[in-house]
Amino acid sequence: MGLDQLDELQQETVEKVRKRVIEVIGRNMDLYGVSLSTGHLYGLLFFADRPMTLDEMGREMAMSKTSMSTGVRNLLDLRMVNKVWEKGSRKDLYEVEYDWYQTFTDFFAIKWRKAVESNILVFRKSVKEIDRLIVDMEDTPARNILLKDKEKMQEAIRYYLWLDRLIDTMEDGTIFDLVPREE
Repeated sequence: MGLDQLDELQQETVEKVRKRVIEVIGRNMDLYGVSLSTGHLYGLLFFADRPMTLDEMGREMAMSKTSMSTGVRNLLDLRMVNKVWEKGSRKDLYEVEYDWYQTFTDFFAIKWRKAVESNILVFRKSVKEIDRLIVDMEDTPARNILLKDKEKMQEAIRYYLWLDRLIDTMEDGTIFDLVPREE
């Protein structure tokens, strides 16, 4: 049943509730690095009873097609929205990804993996550099400082290797064995 099948008072009631939820979703999407307007777009798609085109979203949101396109592309990159095919339609259609558990794990796995890989690379390179530097150093204050720095960096590497394994549990779904989904 669509909104158009409700009387005016019922439509207003449903729209008021939806607007409140869309506003909260929009405000909290900064967690994902998403702008308020893109968060509102996600909220619109969340309540849509069918996939929507950019033109339809633009009319609903009173936004330009360029802004809609940028927002949808951002949501696609984050795997929060899916492009779908519909027989007879030549325009791209989009719908929200309703599996929020998967959206969460995809998002953080993607973001964290990049950070983990770059941090491990820099820390390992720095540890090797310290090893080269201290070979010729006697028991000097500089050598002692570098050795302490090396210990800190090795602890950071251990942390990032742990985080890498956590990311693996998100990507392969075993995180849900540890912290089950709400049913």
